[in-house]
Amino acid sequence: MQNEISVSAQALQWRCVESKVDSERLHYSRFAISPFRCGQANTVGIAMRRALLGEIEGTCITCAIFKKVTHEYSTIVGIQESVHDILINLKEIVLKSNSSETQKAFISILGPKKITAQDIILPPSVKIIDTTQYIATITKPIHLDIELEIEKDCGYRIQDSVKSIDGYFPIDAIFMPIRNANYSVHSFENNNKIQEILFIEIWTNGSITPKEALYEASRSLIDLFIPFLHTEKKETIDGLKTEYKPNDISDFSSFSPVTDKLTKEITFKHIFIDQLELPARAYNCLKRVNVHTISDLLNYSQDDLMKIKNFGKKSVEQVLEALEKQFSINLPKNKLYFH
Repeated sequence: MQNEISVSAQALQWRCVESKVDSERLHYSRFAISPFRCGQANTVGIAMRRALLGEIEGTCITCAIFKKVTHEYSTIVGIQESVHDILINLKEIVLKSNSSETQKAFISILGPKKITAQDIILPPSVKIIDTTQYIATITKPIHLDIELEIEKDCGYRIQDSVKSIDGYFPIDAIFMPIRNANYSVHSFENNNKIQEILFIEIWTNGSITPKEALYEASRSLIDLFIPFLHTEKKETIDGLKTEYKPNDISDFSSFSPVTDKLTKEITFKHIFIDQLELPARAYNCLKRVNVHTISDLLNYSQDDLMKIKNFGKKSVEQVLEALEKQFSINLPKNKLYFH
């Protein structure tokens, strides 16, 4: 199969050059994408590998609830494995879910019996990839009941063992359906130009095919970069449309309050007071008291500025005017009201 897209005035082509299924829980494919200009293939390879390993959702069991069991290292009479061993086996079960909500599943078995993944009673939205995966063995005619919680997410989650109380055992979750991802770049000459071909290798756990993984990673990267393509926010003032300047950092209206605060704090740490274009007297006075950035200046109130040696009322007015004009910031009168 071959697909074409237009990138940088070139006809980029990609195809699957190798594919195999080693087992239900190990799928492999190798893809070739070309032609790239020198340097482009490495850029795409790095981004794709990170997206494959960190951005694709997977499903796994995140909690097991046992009746009448108090500790993870407990043993149950008539069960060959300890509770800890059963939890490790449950952690390895490969699942696929169509729901983003936490799902409930159950194991309710009367022994003697060898329990495998096919014995899990699942909701309709969840599917088991390999039903032969081993869980435990009941050696006596006893009943084993386990309630399971199933979640869909990205990356991995290390559970807090302190939360393991009264038979409720959180399980470390590895949501990543990608077992491994590699890429390599090779150069070739085409019409007296050096171009590159990118090879991407993808191994999955069977809950998603390598080709589907490539699609998902690509979509994830596109979604991440789309905000950078948005046109600058426009306002209508007296019937005229105006655009914010590229360096206008005073507007964070699309951010959440927490993100807004953090963004401003980080941004102002990297903006020097030189941008205020203050008169030499005010500028030098601030420098003498180690005020070098806007962030440093925001630690002062108007009353604090007045206490700086040789920093008079006029200098304070010049600072206030510059802050208002450049960054829409109003310094408080005193620190009592300063946040």
